[in-house]
Amino acid sequence: MRFRTLNDIAEICREESLAISELMILEQEKETGQPKEEIVAQMAGYYRIMKEAVRKGLETETKSRSGLVGGDARKVNEYASASEPSVGDWAGKAMAYALSVSEVNASMGRIVATPTAGSCGIIPGVFVSSQERFGWSDEKLVRGLFGAGAIGYVIANNSFISGAEGGCQAEVGSAIGMAAGALVELRGGTPEQAVHAVGLALKNTLGLICDPVAGLVEVPCIVRNGLGAVNALAAADMAMAGVRSVIPSDEVIGVMLEIGSKMPSEHRETALGGLAQTPTGRKLTEKIKAAKSSGRTSG
Repeated sequence: MRFRTLNDIAEICREESLAISELMILEQEKETGQPKEEIVAQMAGYYRIMKEAVRKGLETETKSRSGLVGGDARKVNEYASASEPSVGDWAGKAMAYALSVSEVNASMGRIVATPTAGSCGIIPGVFVSSQERFGWSDEKLVRGLFGAGAIGYVIANNSFISGAEGGCQAEVGSAIGMAAGALVELRGGTPEQAVHAVGLALKNTLGLICDPVAGLVEVPCIVRNGLGAVNALAAADMAMAGVRSVIPSDEVIGVMLEIGSKMPSEHRETALGGLAQTPTGRKLTEKIKAAKSSGRTSG
């Protein structure tokens, strides 16, 4: 890739009058040797899977195998449709859709890891709700995924996207930044505004630990996806209003690396700390272990 930092992306886009998504497609052509049409078609397939996961989570039973989660997406979607959610209709739908995809993941359904399975609901939640809000075509949203991918590429190569390496800031935080930056472009913002949106989003999740109950991508992961989608909308709005990340976004990514590197192993996906080790978290873990043991014995 011609870029390694978000600043590189902004400079190239400014000099060559490109959108971030256009730059990423050009770089993908060079990296893979595939024609643009094939690259875009592959991404379109990913977006179809995202939309299918949103729908499946709202229309079918998505109870996880552990029994810890399932059905919350429907609750939020029904509430957002029938009431006046405090976050507004659009954000309410984004939250419901993000929960939906995450519940599909927990029930062993098909999702797209963006950038990981633990954060798979945020980009679909933001993208599908935005598409409904503005009447955008699938083609436009597919282009947006390339913009999100460029941002994710920078984060992955300069920090973490794995909870086991850098905590939940690396998974949910990265997804929020990717969604926020891509949304700015989708709504007509500049590459510079998109880059600021990433910094604003990431600063809000610095230090977020990864503490899954029983080591499952369920509690608190799914709820964090729902709230993360709303955070992405807010970060995009701030950036488009002219709010700048006073600490440059690339430096924020560097801080995420620093914090993640110093984070105790108990807070990096091991389920040995945080919410996983609360009294309730331990009880749920033992209950799940007992159920698995009973299942093996009876089988």
